[in-house]
Amino acid sequence: MPKDSKKPGMARANAAPYSKPSSSGSGGEHRHVGVHLHHSLGQHLLKNPLVTQAMIEKASIKGTDTVLEIGPGTGNLTLKLLETAKKVIACEHDPRMVVELQKRLHGTEMMSRLTLIHSDFLKIQLPFFNLCVANIPYQISSPLVFKLLAHPHKFRCAILMVQREFGMRLCAKPGDELYCRLSVNTQLLAKADHLMKVSKNSFRPPPKVDSSVVRLEPKNPVPSINFIEWDGLIRLCFNRKNKTLGAIFRTKSVLKLIADNLRTQRALGGGTGAEVGGGTRAEAGGAVHGTVALAPANPFSAVLAANSSMDVEVDEDEEGGTSAALKGELATARQLVDQVLEATGFAEQRSSKLDLDDFMLLLARFNEVGIHFQGSLGD
Repeated sequence: MPKDSKKPGMARANAAPYSKPSSSGSGGEHRHVGVHLHHSLGQHLLKNPLVTQAMIEKASIKGTDTVLEIGPGTGNLTLKLLETAKKVIACEHDPRMVVELQKRLHGTEMMSRLTLIHSDFLKIQLPFFNLCVANIPYQISSPLVFKLLAHPHKFRCAILMVQREFGMRLCAKPGDELYCRLSVNTQLLAKADHLMKVSKNSFRPPPKVDSSVVRLEPKNPVPSINFIEWDGLIRLCFNRKNKTLGAIFRTKSVLKLIADNLRTQRALGGGTGAEVGGGTRAEAGGAVHGTVALAPANPFSAVLAANSSMDVEVDEDEEGGTSAALKGELATARQLVDQVLEATGFAEQRSSKLDLDDFMLLLARFNEVGIHFQGSLGD
């Protein structure tokens, strides 16, 4: 990720026309309708009403819709949503913005159709909604997207403004330069489409990067796979996405992980509780069922952190002291890996070229020979 694209901040689509910076500001602070906007905190207000209108049109809001908005700011997008939707649920973390939005709607008939939640979006249990339209805080884009996609109640789609590179990664296809773990995990759960580019000059103060508006349509039903195993496999494959799968899975570090995992399964009596098809999406909070007891509650909530310490480092094979027992275990693991790669024909394929069906086939074949991706193998 380019240096300037790291944490560009919270782009607000919902502000009224922007006022001049306060005379006492030092360039890092701006003022809007009585609220100090801190550039250093990533507060950017959209000054182009055409973008807001385009998002409304792309959402195709119906009079019966309950719309979720994340980060309403002072409410320009909120007001547009209330003009059409039956109800709007807006979640805002900044108490100053909450006050400004309440002031703006006080005494209007629209106030009765707005539910304003003053909280951190990532910490709330999502209420029912059937549409999401939002200009999201860029710093939490990955966990926010997967919190939405883990919501147990099906919603029609989400229209989101995100950092441009993040949006392009969401929608990237096999073979694209930006195709990555984010692409695969998002498209496992939803159809992702890039709708339009939004220039950084549409904001004031302008962020360092451009933005994009994307549409996510959750799949119904979701694929019947175990999400923890899926994430473990995808992490390994995309740790070195331009290496062949044969080069990845035959390295000593990965073979040792597989051998350790096989040993753990034998100690548990051969059952892992992670059979293909055993995982379902959450009831409350994204919990995944059909997995070992210590599995994380929502594997996709933080699966795509930019510099995750949970990634497996796939090193080149090293020589050194290896016990006879370990050599035997590594040989067994290598034999099983070779069997899977031969059966799938993927030994010379690269992760950057494989699609969802290919990864599902690969996971199924690994499971058939007793290799499961969970615990330390996925971490």
